[in-house]
Amino acid sequence: MEKIIEPGFGLSYAVSSATRKGVTRDLPHGPEDLQWVANTSTLIYGTHEAVLVDTFISISQNDQLVEWVKSFNRKLTHIYITHGHGDHWFGIGQLLKAFPGAVAVGTASTVADAPINDQPLWRENFWEKLFPGEIPASVYPVVLDDDFIDLEGHRLEIINTGHTDTAHSTSLWVPDLRLVVAGDVVYNHTHPFTGETTTESREHWAKAAENLRALNPVAVVSGHKQPNLPDDPETITLTAAYLRDFNRIEAETTTALELYDKMLDLYPRWANPGSLWGGAKAAKQVQR
Repeated sequence: MEKIIEPGFGLSYAVSSATRKGVTRDLPHGPEDLQWVANTSTLIYGTHEAVLVDTFISISQNDQLVEWVKSFNRKLTHIYITHGHGDHWFGIGQLLKAFPGAVAVGTASTVADAPINDQPLWRENFWEKLFPGEIPASVYPVVLDDDFIDLEGHRLEIINTGHTDTAHSTSLWVPDLRLVVAGDVVYNHTHPFTGETTTESREHWAKAAENLRALNPVAVVSGHKQPNLPDDPETITLTAAYLRDFNRIEAETTTALELYDKMLDLYPRWANPGSLWGGAKAAKQVQR
């Protein structure tokens, strides 16, 4: 678990990370010491209240997240979910039990997307197979009617970014901290999940990330990051470059293994190479 705090305008923020195994585990080869992925959860807090952005995947990780949030001694008012992937919202039930005064929210699209993870194809045949006995009972977010959350008079603004690593992604912009909580629009030295993307959507994703850069943030929290690294705005540029490298190399190669190898040559020390392998197989329709 990691804590990063930046005070300003009566607001501060802190970041917690939780490391787990990646979901693609049939790698042909790759750095064994990097075959993991870390999720982030960000607490934005004022004098008395706080808002949490995203939760973790497993029961034990979310138990730790609950204790971490309690350590700030603030009233949790909202849990904002950036998009519908289960590893970002599975902890809602545990958080709401610990903080019954809070409400878990997302955009209408996020709320509609979340139940997909409860279909047998995903819950029983994907998440629970990969993480047996670790996936919490599902509690869904509800629709946030506004395009911002008020935290003690400070606006936390929702930015709709369209299809990035999945459909209907969002990020959170906190002007008074010049902070972007990017969700999965930005990855920090971690191979982005491209399994749900196309050539066209990857370019849209790169541009969506660059739109966040145009806000001139001083800090950008990625949805997945190497926990020891700072929340540097340069991660936006690196994410966009990675996606365009993927598009270029995908067009130059024939098989998934060629695509994987050439991208791994460019990004040899990024975490979770399984995500790259899964994306390569999707791009090449599992041809090796």
